[in-house]
Amino acid sequence: MRDSNTWMYVIGGIVLLHFIFGFIYLIRKMQPRKEDKNKDDQERG
Repeated sequence: MRDSNTWMYVIGGIVLLHFIFGFIYLIRKMQPRKEDKNKDDQERG
C-alpha cells in the first residue's frame, strides 16, 4: 500500500484535467458565433 499516494495523484490529475477541459468547452460553447448560429438555424429547419 505504499503506492496509494501515486494513485491519488493520478486520479487527482485526471479530475483536474476534466475540470479544465470542461470549462474550456463551456467557454467555447457560450461564445456567440455567426457561423455556428446560421448552422444551427439550418439544422432546425
